[in-house]
Amino acid sequence: MTDKVNILLVDDRAENLVALEAILGSLDHTLVRARSGEDALRALLSHEFALILMDVSMPGMDGFETAARIKRREKTRDIPIIFLTGLSNEPHHAFRGYAVGAVDYLAKPFDPWVLRTKVSVFVELHLKNRQIAEQARLLREELLACHDQRQTPGPPPDENAERGESLVAELSTRLTAVEEQVDKLATPPATDDALARAVAELGRRTAWLRTAIDALAGTRAH
Repeated sequence: MTDKVNILLVDDRAENLVALEAILGSLDHTLVRARSGEDALRALLSHEFALILMDVSMPGMDGFETAARIKRREKTRDIPIIFLTGLSNEPHHAFRGYAVGAVDYLAKPFDPWVLRTKVSVFVELHLKNRQIAEQARLLREELLACHDQRQTPGPPPDENAERGESLVAELSTRLTAVEEQVDKLATPPATDDALARAVAELGRRTAWLRTAIDALAGTRAH
């Protein structure tokens, strides 16, 4: 599983896209350009994105409308959106951004270091969520295998039992690595509300998966 992800950059001005690429280039992820809201929606049909950085003020479909459409799609509604805008800093602009599902709202000119840090954290959260999703898939397969064995008359074959124990042990080891990374993300506690919520949700998902794996391990032990 690669640690390189896609990040969607949405801005109608080419110079702004170039500036974003210069700021984020050192992170070594794939940066995909979109020059309009329509372009962004088309890109989302064919690629998986860890994060979207989007300008608010664009001709035609603006950032708010684009974000609202993204959040209405089941496939894309969980992608974090950070608004980057040169509009005034009046609170109602930020409120509208959060209302359509944005996780953050940065007014230009913004600090490049702050933007890189925020992007890095959301990418890390995306990668950990992807790992948890894969582990959950493997866990479901193991649970189905256990169910099938219980439905089969007589004791399960030794090779199936060994395979099950090996898979549970592998899942537990993988999850331990994720738990360590989640602890690092949570210490010290994030001062950014959006990041704090995202880290807390990742922690809840990790805890649920740990409970399920431990329960399955206990079943295997008996």
